[in-house]
Amino acid sequence: MKKFKCHCGSIEAEIIIENLNKFLRCNCSLCRRKGAIMSIVKNQEFKITKGKDKLVLYQFHSKVAKHYFCSICGVYTHHNPRSNPAMTGFNVGCVDEIDNFNLKEIKINDGLNHPLDKK
Repeated sequence: MKKFKCHCGSIEAEIIIENLNKFLRCNCSLCRRKGAIMSIVKNQEFKITKGKDKLVLYQFHSKVAKHYFCSICGVYTHHNPRSNPAMTGFNVGCVDEIDNFNLKEIKINDGLNHPLDKK
């Protein structure tokens, strides 16, 4: 299990994961701007333990994906992707034991050309 918190500590979560070793970035219009390195688990493996009332929901475009931010410090904490709402993507930077500047292999998720966006 990994402990997780936003910058100000208002939001805390537990992530049920043994080895956190799959990381990704997304190139969609939102993720490109926030620049976070993410990982993903099943919804039941990500549990908010503090500050649920401090979370703010942001949705755009198709309004299917749910992006959450701390209303106090503004840090992106987690999201439920529209391609698989049964999963929770989370900001690896919120896991103190991980130095995201030392991560080497980060997969790019092509959110810019999302299959649900038929052009």
